[in-house]
Amino acid sequence: MFKSLILTSAFFVSATQVVVAQDLREVALDIFKPLPSTVPSVRDNPITDAKIDLGKALFFDPRMSASGVFSCNSCHNLATGGDDNLETSIGHGWQRGPRNAPTVLNSVFNEAQFWDGRAADLAEQAKGPVQAGVEMANTPQNVLATLNSMPQYVDWFGSAFEGDSDPVTFDNFAKAIEAYEATLITPAPFDAWLNGDENAMSEQQLAGLEKFVDLGCASCHSGVNLGGTGYYPFGLIEKPGADVLPEGDKGRFAVTETADDEYVFRAAPLRNIAVTAPYFHSGKVWDLQVAVQIMAESQLGEELDNQSAAEIVAFLESLTGEIPAVTYPVLPAETKDTPRPSGDVISEG
Repeated sequence: MFKSLILTSAFFVSATQVVVAQDLREVALDIFKPLPSTVPSVRDNPITDAKIDLGKALFFDPRMSASGVFSCNSCHNLATGGDDNLETSIGHGWQRGPRNAPTVLNSVFNEAQFWDGRAADLAEQAKGPVQAGVEMANTPQNVLATLNSMPQYVDWFGSAFEGDSDPVTFDNFAKAIEAYEATLITPAPFDAWLNGDENAMSEQQLAGLEKFVDLGCASCHSGVNLGGTGYYPFGLIEKPGADVLPEGDKGRFAVTETADDEYVFRAAPLRNIAVTAPYFHSGKVWDLQVAVQIMAESQLGEELDNQSAAEIVAFLESLTGEIPAVTYPVLPAETKDTPRPSGDVISEG
């Protein structure tokens, strides 16, 4: 009889845990969404295998930079979480960029691209770093001259943009990269749990999810990407120090020139956050638990103890997903007509 009571008690506890987990899942499904099982569509850019393959080649090709040194993958390294794990990226002439590089993984789900949302989509974003003097320092004209100098690239553009009278354009260059980046989605244990797998997350991770919701973190970090939508002041309740929030970078103000947008940034998407240190647009914080405590204090006015912060970190670790297998592409060979890297660019710095 004693054994029976133990079993009954154990069953009651187990059943209670299931009910609590189910209630939490219902709440979570109202706030978040699991990743789709297929590649999402993007506006005005039908995704095809030919376009994905072309975009992949362009993503990895350093010859899209003036120096022939930097590719998209340089700052959005698919081997290290889709970013470069630096405070700020190193680009043309070994200059450092002004902001931390966001991950490219799952970026197709963001409302807009860049920390200040200045690019409406991934195609527009792809054009920016290529032309930025501190990044790839190239021009659309030189990119097209490079692509047109290689017959294989011309053939690939023709296949990817079949029917276009002139397929090798800067717009199509950007659309191909967008198509490839749209495939970089990373299903995680959190998605499995949202889809009904009771064992996908640990008790600590579930406790962290509950705190994440109860504290109000999900007010900004919601949806399929747990962020990437909406713009919010960094320091809504209390501004962090200048070491974390540099005074010279006023965020979205540079885009809108509206006083209310000073120190306003797009909510960071949190998928794979545990493998994309350092944190914030300044890249000044290397410890995820510290980052969580800074956000709680500056955005919510809450001073989190270490245990609560550790539980939220455990939840965030459940967002680390499986990166699609990447085979390094074999790129088209240069010809005598291919523009040469600028020697003075390589020797700068």
